[in-house]
Amino acid sequence: MEKILTQEEIDALFRAAQGRAAEKPKGLTEARTLTACNFRQSARISKEQLRSVSQLHELFARNLTHSLGAYLRLAFEVNLVSAEQLNYGEFLQRIPEVTYLVSMTLRPMGVSAAIEIDLPLAFPIIDVLLGGPGRAEAAIREITEIEEQILESVVKIIGRELESTWVPVLEVQFAFDSRLRQADISRLMPPSEKILSLSFEIRMPESRGMLNIALPAAVANGLLRKLTQQASYRKQRGTTDSTALMLRRLDHCIFPVQLVLPQQRIRVSKILSLEPGDVLKLGYSLSDTADILVSGKELFHARPVRAGGRRAAQVDGRAHSLDVVQKETA
Repeated sequence: MEKILTQEEIDALFRAAQGRAAEKPKGLTEARTLTACNFRQSARISKEQLRSVSQLHELFARNLTHSLGAYLRLAFEVNLVSAEQLNYGEFLQRIPEVTYLVSMTLRPMGVSAAIEIDLPLAFPIIDVLLGGPGRAEAAIREITEIEEQILESVVKIIGRELESTWVPVLEVQFAFDSRLRQADISRLMPPSEKILSLSFEIRMPESRGMLNIALPAAVANGLLRKLTQQASYRKQRGTTDSTALMLRRLDHCIFPVQLVLPQQRIRVSKILSLEPGDVLKLGYSLSDTADILVSGKELFHARPVRAGGRRAAQVDGRAHSLDVVQKETA
């Protein structure tokens, strides 16, 4: 027999359903946490990534010092000044209006990067390649077509060193494209595009200047992603694998070991009276222990013994606790 609800029971059920529906969103609202988001900071390079980028391109600076120094046959020094994230428009504001700037095609991505060499540095390099001492010109002027062709070889060396430095992280080919005129520089990339800007100071015997590299977002993001993956992999394996590897290598290390008696005080007259064949008596009994020194550090107490036809030492115990030894060697 079906039960028929009265109007009061129906109203009670309706009120209970309304109460549960009203309580549910209230509970959700209380559990929800809001976090402020600054969209200007999105895609920002972290400090750890900048540190990895700087370490990578400090290696590039050392390699470029050797390769260009050998190519120019003079003292040549390259140092990393900064590695930072900028808009391409900000990068253009930092370089001189009259400069030498070229585009490099990055393969296989098919995007373009920019390499800029200050003219106070470009002219001495040209002078050296033409057989001169490498003096800077008094007045800044535009580079001629012949001078462009001379500098092209230097830019190709820079691209080759970037390739070899990046190989363990990201395989990219830097192909020389063309020298950019003033009207073409702003069209290489959108002004708002985020780039990775690398600045290097180059010193020559009679001049110095800046080398600036602008890497587009497509390549910069790929490089940063690979560096982050390698850093996290090293963190995961570093504590276990590096320790185990170090212990395995230490197993094959050779350390000097000495078995010595504690110091004694003997009169000078007794030492001066010694003749070949004399026996110098020390104030020790056969039961006294000697010390085993490892690399000059006293580690064990031992007794001089003989093992077959060789002299040996029978270890009695440690001279110090392991904590004291670690503190002394730290």
